[in-house]
Amino acid sequence: MQSSFLSRSARASGLALVLAASALVAGCSSGAASPDNGRPEGAEKWFRRAQTSFTQADFEEAHDSIAKALQLVPEDVEVKALAAKIALASLDYAEVLRLLKGVHTSEAAGLRGRALWYKGELEAAADELDAMLNDPEVKDDWAKSISKLARRGAGRTPFVLSGGMLASIEMVHVSPVAPYFIIPIEIDGESALAMLATGSAEVVLDSATRPEPSWVSLRLGQRLEVHDVPALAQDLSGVSKEVGAPIKALLGVNLLRHLNSTIDYDGRQFVARSYAPPPPPSATRLNLHYVRGGGMVVRGTMGGEKGPGTALLVDTSRPFPLALDDGGWKKAGVALDSLKLVQGDPEQKLREGTVPLLRLGAFDIPRVLGLGGVPVSELEKVMGVDLDGVMGAGLLYQFRCTFGDDGRVLWIEDDSELLRMMSQPSQPGGPANVGLPPAEPELPPAPPPSPKAPPAPKKK
Repeated sequence: MQSSFLSRSARASGLALVLAASALVAGCSSGAASPDNGRPEGAEKWFRRAQTSFTQADFEEAHDSIAKALQLVPEDVEVKALAAKIALASLDYAEVLRLLKGVHTSEAAGLRGRALWYKGELEAAADELDAMLNDPEVKDDWAKSISKLARRGAGRTPFVLSGGMLASIEMVHVSPVAPYFIIPIEIDGESALAMLATGSAEVVLDSATRPEPSWVSLRLGQRLEVHDVPALAQDLSGVSKEVGAPIKALLGVNLLRHLNSTIDYDGRQFVARSYAPPPPPSATRLNLHYVRGGGMVVRGTMGGEKGPGTALLVDTSRPFPLALDDGGWKKAGVALDSLKLVQGDPEQKLREGTVPLLRLGAFDIPRVLGLGGVPVSELEKVMGVDLDGVMGAGLLYQFRCTFGDDGRVLWIEDDSELLRMMSQPSQPGGPANVGLPPAEPELPPAPPPSPKAPPAPKKK
């Protein structure tokens, strides 16, 4: 059963294309300013330490180190640019703009453009992104599309909520063997199925219905409406084929943050709110960072609290629990030659294995299924950080997950059922085989549900 689940996930995902699609996060790099050879030795050491920490996705350490460098060389352009990158990853848009005031480089324009875009200042964002794109050495498809959207959205305020304070929507389970986070919504009054896709920064609509980036309104559960939602366009036919349902939209993290969302796959419930929820009971806190404002990264440890740190991109559109590169498997203490070939992989590059223990927040999760032979290097080039792999819905489906602090925190609640299973011998679908969702009948696409919260599913 374990091998079957991972094999199907790997084949369906077309992993190289899946990970390349995460370039929606932010496009290509715009190039850094040339180094200042006159930088004092102390400032140089703090700068290099901050640079190394940022590359390793240790954002908190990078923040502390770059602050030391800025104290010594407050006008150093390269130091200010790195500090702005770190601030953007923490969604501190005002700090990005403060640091880069008066800095006229393509990189600075790109960082300001992203900060202004996520801050909701559309015309200023378009000006900065266009200034970056005027550099012939810059190639950034994300910025091109966003600049067009920002120009068309002049006078709009993105993500304005109206209607009720809360909407509870029944999640649609479309597969008996793979967890996909899918909800029914209305897009400009038309019913559709949408996938929750944290691997994308923006909302993405199927180009078959909307060939160009556009502004739309979304209705959630008949009670909550989101106006002036910016949306990119992409062919989603491959996603629909993989899922086995007509997916018309990907809901990225920029929207999910604004909705103060809760995702409860096992309880078949997606909750959107117009207010910030309090920390849930029995939950652990995961600090989130967003590379270039859009790539959602979480840190954990392999092998328990004292184990080596690991950095993972969170992509809820992927049904597998984990997909690790060679370095990630080594951190997990798993020999690469022990990984087994994924059945059905035509290129015979993908492998499968089990991570003995992964710690997220205060939770130790034993025996997590994972894929090896994954082209994480493509993601690293796009994001400019070293990742150990990707965390998918196959791991998160067992938790009730809630965004807090405007998306800077993800609260994950450990189900009492999971706690009971942890004290019992391993069973398929239990924590000793994380990534195997309980078998469920195939369900057709559901009509928009009533506002009433759905009942919990019966245990099989």
